[in-house]
Amino acid sequence: MTDPLDALREPIRPVAPDPAFAARLRTRLERAVFDPMATQFDTWEDDMLTTDTPSTEAAVALALSTVTPYLTVADAAAALTFYSEAFGGIRRGEPIVMPDGRIGHAEIALGDSVLMLAEEFPEMGLVAPTGGSVAQSLRLEVADPDTVVGRALARGARLERPVTESPYGRGGVVIDPSGHRWMVSREAPVAAGPAAPRPGEVGYASLWTHDVEAAERFYTSVLGWETTAGSAPQGRQVTNLARPLGMWGGQERTTLFLCFAVPDVDDAVALVRAAGGTAGDPAEEPYGRIADCVDDQGLPFAVFAAPPGSGPRPAPTQPGELASARLEVPDTTLARAFYGTVLGWRFVPGREAGGWEVRIGDGVPRPALHVTAGREAAGVPAFGVADVATAVDAVRAAGGTAAEPRFEDHRATACTDDQGTRFDLVEHPADVSGGAAPR
Repeated sequence: MTDPLDALREPIRPVAPDPAFAARLRTRLERAVFDPMATQFDTWEDDMLTTDTPSTEAAVALALSTVTPYLTVADAAAALTFYSEAFGGIRRGEPIVMPDGRIGHAEIALGDSVLMLAEEFPEMGLVAPTGGSVAQSLRLEVADPDTVVGRALARGARLERPVTESPYGRGGVVIDPSGHRWMVSREAPVAAGPAAPRPGEVGYASLWTHDVEAAERFYTSVLGWETTAGSAPQGRQVTNLARPLGMWGGQERTTLFLCFAVPDVDDAVALVRAAGGTAGDPAEEPYGRIADCVDDQGLPFAVFAAPPGSGPRPAPTQPGELASARLEVPDTTLARAFYGTVLGWRFVPGREAGGWEVRIGDGVPRPALHVTAGREAAGVPAFGVADVATAVDAVRAAGGTAAEPRFEDHRATACTDDQGTRFDLVEHPADVSGGAAPR
């Protein structure tokens, strides 16, 4: 007699998971591999809780320096707000709250460094500064000490020394509301600039636009660019920036065209083709050997090798510089595979789900590079400015659009010019050589 359970049994058929679930699971697995500490913290909720205060930011992926300040404060929530609003800091994840309600750990990114803090634990000998005495000073490098000191004073800091010029640069000293002493400074310029771009870094950028004359008027008005004619009628070169930057008109599709430094252009062309992209034959130009390429998702770029004897370039320190670039692509996984193969990029999880930040060698490229998801492949620039609010007014006055600035995003905002080309503005606390793209 046939067993009813055998007769009624359905054959096993694989079932495709829900696409949204599959995408979330893939992202979690990728982050577990690339950022295991983030996953580890998710499992520590038996003894520690996160704050109930909603956060608009995910953890900022940033490699720790050899020395990281760890401050004791009386009120961690107030301290985080001050460092965010006065110094342009970005919170790294949620503070960890101990069972007794005290904040036991919190992090905030200031430029390329991380500041850690916790509330007082007298039983462990950890107390905040009292009575006006401090045991240490912290030096904060900024592009505009006057503005940063002014913001700090407006948010409760005490002025110890006004901003002045010295042989070492320009700066002032404030005592923050938690009692810690900050030397807000801009280092004096040095004669020698940084080294030439490392392999994988941007050596040249060009803003592709519909009407180059209109773009010239807009960005001159908003960012103070000074331009000269390029090698062709549709070309312009920006002459008052440290990093080479141009504009190219007559383009149906607007994007930021990036030219990446490589050790050997011919080898890079072979890698582009092997990775699924297209590349023209290398050509010798006055500025070096170069090849135009398109990645496997349709984003144009170039690779170049500077001619022998090319020296270092001046350090970018003024408003209007390219602070960072965002590569928007339909598939970030494909992009990581392509650029990892061609340019040797490494990636760490970015601030938004599915986004990634580029690493080259042991650090962040200059300008900073991000890979995020988008409907169509495009390059989106972020330009450094001294004051985002003032720059937003200039964008709107010139016929562009700009979102309201956000403190939690390095005082950054998303904009379009008067032709609809997207770009970001970022007020960076250190300098305009790196930056965060608004989200």
